[in-house]
Amino acid sequence: MPILSLRSVSKSFGALKVTDDVSFDLEPDEALGIIGPNGAGKSTLFNLITGNIAPDQGRILLDGRDVTNDAPMQRVASGIGRSFQIPQPFGNLSVYENLLVAARFGGGVSAAEAPDHCMAILHRTGLGTVAESPAGGLPLLQRKRLELARAMATKPRVILLDEIAGGLTEAECVELVATIRAIHAEGTAIIWIEHVLHALNSVVERLMVLNFGRLLMIGAPEAVMASPEVREIYLGIEA
Repeated sequence: MPILSLRSVSKSFGALKVTDDVSFDLEPDEALGIIGPNGAGKSTLFNLITGNIAPDQGRILLDGRDVTNDAPMQRVASGIGRSFQIPQPFGNLSVYENLLVAARFGGGVSAAEAPDHCMAILHRTGLGTVAESPAGGLPLLQRKRLELARAMATKPRVILLDEIAGGLTEAECVELVATIRAIHAEGTAIIWIEHVLHALNSVVERLMVLNFGRLLMIGAPEAVMASPEVREIYLGIEA
């Protein structure tokens, strides 16, 4: 059974249809990449999955259970974690305290378990040496790592990554991709929106293309990127 399914999901803001009859399945051990031009509806799709906005029509299923009307916190508790394109830590709290908040209030981790749980994630994401540093003073790479770590602290079975590699140097991107690949190898399903295609394609098994809110194509990354229509729409190369 798919861990996550969307069935004919649509969303409009006034006359603008930002998600148009989108359907797909995510398997429990799968990493799915999402690409598309700016304004294609990628981040809106994440907001629909997490419950930050409600669809006008369609259903969202987690483990076959309809969660379309569940609140965002209910979806976090059910196993959906998310990082944001622009890191949004609690700037006055330490890196460790940011994870503690996510673990206790998002993941329902017990007070006894939380310290070891959070420190293990900090070390896995390369943040162990800055655990006591204020989150607001971190450089970009570490802020991106903290976004990933906070999502992991909620004990997700599906992690949604929103352009987590954007703005990083090549070396920083390589480091972050290695961390994401390791998390996926441990059994966490991933949906990853990204413009840094070489980073995305080094992790995902399938690639989905959105254009004007519609699902244009989904399949193996090589086949998708070889499509003349995708190359013309996404890369600006004439078919």
